[in-house]
Amino acid sequence: MTSYDLILRGGACVLPWGVETTDVGVREGRIAALGDLRLDKAANEVDCRGLHVLPGLIDAHVHLRDPGDPAVEDLSHGTKGALLGGLTAVFDMPNTAPSITDRERLDWKRGYLEGRAWVDVGLYVGASKKNIAELAALELQPNVCAVKVFAGSSTGDLLVEDDASLERVMRGGRRRICYHSEDEYRLQERKPQFTSGMPHRNHMVWRDVECAFLGTRRLMALARRTGRPAHILHVSTAEELDYLKEFRDVATVEVLLNHLTQTDEAYDRLGGYAVMNPPIRDERHLKAAWAAVADGTVDVVGSDHAPHSRAAKERPWPDCAAGLTGVQTIVPLMLDHVSAGRLSLSRLADLMCAGPARVYGVTGKGRLAAGYDADFTLVDMKKQRVIEESWIVSPCGWTPFAGHRCTGWPVMAILRGKVAMREDEVIGAPRGQGVAFQEARGG
Repeated sequence: MTSYDLILRGGACVLPWGVETTDVGVREGRIAALGDLRLDKAANEVDCRGLHVLPGLIDAHVHLRDPGDPAVEDLSHGTKGALLGGLTAVFDMPNTAPSITDRERLDWKRGYLEGRAWVDVGLYVGASKKNIAELAALELQPNVCAVKVFAGSSTGDLLVEDDASLERVMRGGRRRICYHSEDEYRLQERKPQFTSGMPHRNHMVWRDVECAFLGTRRLMALARRTGRPAHILHVSTAEELDYLKEFRDVATVEVLLNHLTQTDEAYDRLGGYAVMNPPIRDERHLKAAWAAVADGTVDVVGSDHAPHSRAAKERPWPDCAAGLTGVQTIVPLMLDHVSAGRLSLSRLADLMCAGPARVYGVTGKGRLAAGYDADFTLVDMKKQRVIEESWIVSPCGWTPFAGHRCTGWPVMAILRGKVAMREDEVIGAPRGQGVAFQEARGG
């Protein structure tokens, strides 16, 4: 008889090699055994019969707005929402106020996690034209998941739009760089065509397919020239997804939950609450996104959780803020897609566990295997529930998915061997830590 700290008993475990009903033994925060543990004992046991056990799910694209405006979002509320939504780790973007662009701010952010983060957190470093020379050192700091480059303007003051500067960024350092790849020159050239008060669906007309596709073509040419690997964030067009298949030597691909779930009808129904960058597009692009999930082109699915106040979202277009909430709702909505037959639970685990681990070089997370962190997301695929704004814990208080009925719901999250969320209740105090990455020093 062997003793463990925790045993998960009888769950349908989503393993790298398939789904198997088995037990999982945990010792000292790591997975110690997979198999028949009926003769073994543990200080704590969880009956997982009737549930699926996934590796702890990761949202690799969130904006927790901290430092910034706590009336909209902060790290504590954002990570609590992540935990209630079934996530065990998030990677936080750098376009805060001020932005995370130097060693001092990065050190502050790392220390700020302690006692505030409900899930584990990876940190992006923002590229600007002023810090290009420092990026090679910054990307190797503990808990840094990647350098983030805004090649097209979005929320914040970070922008590196010209080829010469982009190439300088690529030639400094070696880790995979993450890109917002809209073309800034086309954005600014087309902006005078639009005036305040025009219908919100003009957002996808202004930031059109060519705006995104041109940005991605430019980045791929530079990535090939420099040999620097790229991760293209929130790919939103059929054209880009087809094109990127030819660049697997230098490129990985993220698609957002929104671009798998919403089409342009959302502008008429939600107004400013459908405005994000890059924009929600028509059904042709949604179908292309699902085809890219099915054929393996897509490596990662994220939420791009980017809260704003209701007042900022309700201004006339194009003056309304761009960005949607999503960290608390991504898992229920992806489970609903599984229930609808659009993907399997194994593919979901690949897109939100193994995929982020592979793309970013995460240490010890991303799969149910001996020696890995004992992070688990337990889901009930028979549970039906409607997403309600009263459930959202982000201070902004809204979701574009209010009223959506989901089949499949996260019912428990376990962080490094300890239950952190059970049936809509967070357990204990915040225990989130910085995520470790393979190439980061001290990680």
